[in-house]
Amino acid sequence: MPDSESVSTMRLLWLIAGGRAVTRMELATLLRQPQSSVSVRVQTLLAAGVLTEHGEGPSRGGRRPRLLAVNAGYGHVWAVDVGGRHMRLGAMDLAGTLLGAWERPLSIAAGPEVVLAELSDAVHELAGRAELPGRWLGVGVGLPGPVDVAAGSVTLPSRMPGWRGFPVRDALRRRFEQPVEVDNDANVLALGQARGGPPGETLVVVKAGTGIGAALVVDGRLHRGRAGVAGDISHVRIAAGADHPCSCGNLGCLETVGSGAALVTALRAQGVRVNSTADVMAAAQDAHPTVTTAVRAAGLLLGEVLSTVVNFANPDAVLLGGALAGSEVYMAALRGALYERCLPLATRQLRIERVADGADAGLIGAGTWALDQVFDPVAPAAAPAAAPGRVVGTIGRAAR
Repeated sequence: MPDSESVSTMRLLWLIAGGRAVTRMELATLLRQPQSSVSVRVQTLLAAGVLTEHGEGPSRGGRRPRLLAVNAGYGHVWAVDVGGRHMRLGAMDLAGTLLGAWERPLSIAAGPEVVLAELSDAVHELAGRAELPGRWLGVGVGLPGPVDVAAGSVTLPSRMPGWRGFPVRDALRRRFEQPVEVDNDANVLALGQARGGPPGETLVVVKAGTGIGAALVVDGRLHRGRAGVAGDISHVRIAAGADHPCSCGNLGCLETVGSGAALVTALRAQGVRVNSTADVMAAAQDAHPTVTTAVRAAGLLLGEVLSTVVNFANPDAVLLGGALAGSEVYMAALRGALYERCLPLATRQLRIERVADGADAGLIGAGTWALDQVFDPVAPAAAPAAAPGRVVGTIGRAAR
């Protein structure tokens, strides 16, 4: 029988914040949990000041239920979405509202010490001049490479020279007084999308930009896999990849022909003046014929790989984020490939859409990851013990 430990605090808070459930009974119904378990969690959050009660709802034959609301002024987290050439930073409150977003240039190839120093300096500088509600609860960071969540380190990255095995979380914790959590950028993107959707959905979430990353949400929960690399479709070998060498050491991976970086390389070889994925997208928006053809081909290649995933997992939705997802040509090619290659039953009710929140989706995800660990610090099975200063005594473990 499920108990209060299986009630995700962030899922509960976001249902209330979105107005989808404002009574204990409504929460229990949507979370598919006993009302007694939900009531235990709600009471703890009320005592801590995270939730408030206001007014009464209509009676269903008994006492009128007290209406619940999230106290967004309780606190906030900082979120950072790190890319190959830039990072986006933002602050998010408990209700999942992004309070501000900023973008700064960086080069992931500069190495972890340089990048993390720039990241820390940027967050501290913005936090020093931003007026934000409540206390600063934590920091969440999404990185463009595989992350060992338990260790907080980068593992076997293909586009992050000098980062292999680097203890990112520990390095950042030395720079912040607040708890810090790190994960792969596709994973945090998926976390944000799962929190905003109906409980129990299965989602395939793809980040298609300079590189290609993906994550799988099963029954509303992020599926990491045994080694934490579930969803890594970028190194699936495809016929179109032929003998193109990949940074992973193999030949013909999707990454070598279907990523933004691969498009830049291929287009430059054809004499098109592009230096980044953003340049490719700008040229595609201007209907440059060579670029448009290349972008369409990339969408078809991603669809080829995803068709196997869709047939196997039978998800509710395939959600696309990242720079390439901004191209309608790319999205149309992807949809076409999935409808052509997948079983009709698998696509009959399948949603193929861009991620919610657009360019801010990664920030929402990183903020969600930070809040998950503030409130439910053992979310991943192998998560480390709570860091000093984490809000565990009043909310985290006490709320479990």
